[in-house]
Amino acid sequence: MSRARIRLATAAVAAALAIGTLPASAYAAAAPGAGVSARHHQYQQQAETILQIPLQGAVNVRDIGGYRTWTGGKVRQGLVYRSDALSKLTDADVTTVSGLGLTKVVDFRIPMELQYDGADRLPTGLSPTARPVSDLGLYGTLVGAISSGDPVTQEQMLGGGRAEAYMRDIYRTFVSSPENRAQFAATLREIANGRQGPVLYHCTSGKDRTGWMSYVLLRALAVPEETAERDYLASNTFRAAYDARLRAGLKQSGRMQNPDLLIPLQEVRQDYLDAATAQMEADYGSFYGYLTQGLGLDLRTLAKLQDKMVR
Repeated sequence: MSRARIRLATAAVAAALAIGTLPASAYAAAAPGAGVSARHHQYQQQAETILQIPLQGAVNVRDIGGYRTWTGGKVRQGLVYRSDALSKLTDADVTTVSGLGLTKVVDFRIPMELQYDGADRLPTGLSPTARPVSDLGLYGTLVGAISSGDPVTQEQMLGGGRAEAYMRDIYRTFVSSPENRAQFAATLREIANGRQGPVLYHCTSGKDRTGWMSYVLLRALAVPEETAERDYLASNTFRAAYDARLRAGLKQSGRMQNPDLLIPLQEVRQDYLDAATAQMEADYGSFYGYLTQGLGLDLRTLAKLQDKMVR
């Protein structure tokens, strides 16, 4: 067997382990003396730093690399980035983004978001790939609520737990919608392609559609579930100051008397992610079922993803 095929087979074992299709004994046999529980315990003791890309016109731009995996590897940096919308980048930001060496930018925003927020500002020669993922009309609802300027209307639309329920419904569609699944699957296949250079994907805030994409990718790379969750929840840290300024501006302008109604829409929350993972288990039985049946990824593609992204 060639070295390339050996690496691919090893990566397949790692991919299968990450999605729960092999018992711990199988990993122990593949890597004597390095059982899953020992690796997991070692990982939990290690502090890891999220690599943020500092920009003026976007606040939630990160390299997804640097995380350790159950299998003792580490996700490579410089290959995949996640971000919020890039429509407000400054000239200096564009220069910084150019230094990332991106070969593809995937935009999960729907047309209405592009209409209001504008297209991405990117380095010369780089054009975004439109890959819209539905928000169930949330953006339009939000624009309508703010535009009304009526506190009663805004409370009726967003208050009383309605905003939170809306978010949970959106997350469920990341799993249940065939169209949404197709967009996530296409992005994962491109990342797995050994000939594809560095990729960046984003939505408007870089937290929900982008957050789910990152959660799925990290788990497919054998990053522990708890770590993938922490990466997802980190958007609250990166977005907090910007979102607070936005709420203050809406109140000062008189457009919202109670801008805190927006907080459930601005934040990521564990129960939003739980809504998606519960839907995943209901529809496909497991994370592996979602990857293979829901997203249509075969084990060879998952192995290629491991081989490219984990060292």
